[in-house]
Amino acid sequence: MAELARWASFYSILGSAAGTLIGLQFVVMTLIAQRPRIPAHEAGAAFGTPTIVHFSAALLLSALLRAPWPTITVAAAVWGLVGVGGAAYAVIVARRMRKQDVYRPDFEDWLFHLMLPLAAYVSLAASAFAARCLLRGALFGVGGAALLLLFIGIHNAWDAVAYHVFVNMRADAEWLRDKTSEKEQQ
Repeated sequence: MAELARWASFYSILGSAAGTLIGLQFVVMTLIAQRPRIPAHEAGAAFGTPTIVHFSAALLLSALLRAPWPTITVAAAVWGLVGVGGAAYAVIVARRMRKQDVYRPDFEDWLFHLMLPLAAYVSLAASAFAARCLLRGALFGVGGAALLLLFIGIHNAWDAVAYHVFVNMRADAEWLRDKTSEKEQQ
């Protein structure tokens, strides 16, 4: 398993980043949750929850590939299952994105919430099959997929916070101004 041992630092860094960003996302969502005004449960399931899933997948892959496996077979089977499960989850997210009516997704949303995650998870599944004959290439596939999931999570977390700050705060200010006007008129 010398080939896998060469990846130790990479997965230590990636796992630490993913774990830290999961915690930060919880803090941000807690702060945002104190001020919701619109019913956004469906939008949260479509846009917020996948971010935590992608961070968690990166963290799981980092822990998985730091474990002292006697052979690569079991690790490849597990990362293959993560890939298949993640691809299925990406399809569920796409359905949720179409179903919710709080926000109309644009191309960037479809790219970062469906296409790129789907590519990362399919790469994981494909890397599991390649591990038996092309171990070095398979490990690069897993590393690339894990890193892509981390960057997708970072992008999506930032996008969600920016949306809540720049769109919802403006809407809240307008709503508050309208309520104040209504009270003054009474």
